[in-house]
Amino acid sequence: MRITAEAKVATGRRILDAAARLFTISGWEGTTTREIAAAAEIATGTLFNYFQSKEAIAAALISDALAQAQQEFESRPREEASLEEDLFSFIWTGLKRLRGCRKFLLPAAETIFSPLARAAPERAGDSIRASHLEAVERIIAGHGAADPLPTVTMQLYWTLYLGVFAYWAADASPNQEETLALLDRSLGLFIFSLRREK
Repeated sequence: MRITAEAKVATGRRILDAAARLFTISGWEGTTTREIAAAAEIATGTLFNYFQSKEAIAAALISDALAQAQQEFESRPREEASLEEDLFSFIWTGLKRLRGCRKFLLPAAETIFSPLARAAPERAGDSIRASHLEAVERIIAGHGAADPLPTVTMQLYWTLYLGVFAYWAADASPNQEETLALLDRSLGLFIFSLRREK
């Protein structure tokens, strides 16, 4: 029996919705791909036709939220904001979109974004990192950077971003005020590094 494109999209969405529910209820460690498949009303083998691993499912949830955040950021009216203000807004918009994932985000991100993870084709976090860094480079270019930024500069940005990301995922302060302060300081360091390159 041939499956239509619409049915494939619907099944993929069911898997993601089921995973998000289970990750929120049972946590990252307490959720298995078998449970996700059962909640999505598909066979476990079918789940692997859509996602190679639990990490790939979590990466898809994160990627979807960050893509929505990027659209929200890009649809805002362009004001006379500084580079630091634009980067702050871009990052905070993404974190706000990820609020529903906070319960499982930190342990999932440790696997998805770990620089120590075994190299594998299409690692779950690679496309998220690439998309995010491309957006950051566009924001920086929009503020007058003429040349592509050195790899080490983008690595500094990504390291600072992951630090903020991980801190935010566990931040219990009201309205994540401590994360806001950390983000502000981290962006100050990054902007300072950009000025030193000129």
